[in-house]
Amino acid sequence: MIGKADMKKFEKPSYLYALKQLVQCYQSYEKLANQHFTQLGLTSSQFDIIATLGNTQGMSCKELGEKTLITKGTMNGVLDRLEKKEILTRCPVQGDRRLYLIKLTDKGQNLFEEIFPLHLEHMNQYFARVGQETIEQLGLVCSQVNSSLAAFIEPDKDCSKK
Repeated sequence: MIGKADMKKFEKPSYLYALKQLVQCYQSYEKLANQHFTQLGLTSSQFDIIATLGNTQGMSCKELGEKTLITKGTMNGVLDRLEKKEILTRCPVQGDRRLYLIKLTDKGQNLFEEIFPLHLEHMNQYFARVGQETIEQLGLVCSQVNSSLAAFIEPDKDCSKK
């Protein structure tokens, strides 16, 4: 049996602190945002899809997956629920029966135009305390780290089934 004295001491890499702060920041944001989504009668995934599709002509499931924070496994269930509520529709793409164009219905676009500005206004109160310059710097740093990490990620398959 290996005792504590026999174990090598490892110095923690500096990125662990940064990752912890990033995760905790996201968790705090998610709690605040989810409280507001609940007030709006939506889940975070539903809001994410509505906000992403708002003011667009629609997009494929693959495009939607790339632009949202929703995992592939969750995507189709959320799309099904929004389709049942007549918030969005899936239209077959001409020339490829496997693909669907996902777009907001008129009801969905009206909902987007109502809730998106409300949510931005709600979240502004929290981010205003940090300051615009800090937010911009954070965005740049996160973008650099994301680009570095993304270079090692294998691309996902398309979730083209209805």
